[in-house]
Amino acid sequence: MSAKESDLKIQAQVILDAIAFTPFEQCQPLNRRFDNITRSPGIYAIRHKTEGLLYIGKAQNLRSRFSGGHKAFLWAWLDKYRDEDVRIAVQPISHWENPGLLLELEAIILRATEPPYNVQIPSEQ
Repeated sequence: MSAKESDLKIQAQVILDAIAFTPFEQCQPLNRRFDNITRSPGIYAIRHKTEGLLYIGKAQNLRSRFSGGHKAFLWAWLDKYRDEDVRIAVQPISHWENPGLLLELEAIILRATEPPYNVQIPSEQ
């Protein structure tokens, strides 16, 4: 493993720890406007209170990503999860000037966790 790959895996683990292990009560509750979510770029997780990670993704603008709707909310509704049992954990990231880096970080996190609502998990190259 190269030094770059090792550094990426370390960064991905820090992000994963932040979105997976933030206490559920500190995650952002669902609402119509999502004004409690930053407009910053970053990686996010849709979490269930007891089931854990449901979906992981990245966005250039975290608030905009949710204000237009999100398929994971529909799937959570179809799974009959209560609104108050689903929240959003966000990890703002300052490297949006390098979208490839976010893509790589997201891929590492997806392979490590395989959330049930992520339909495509990128394979390791």
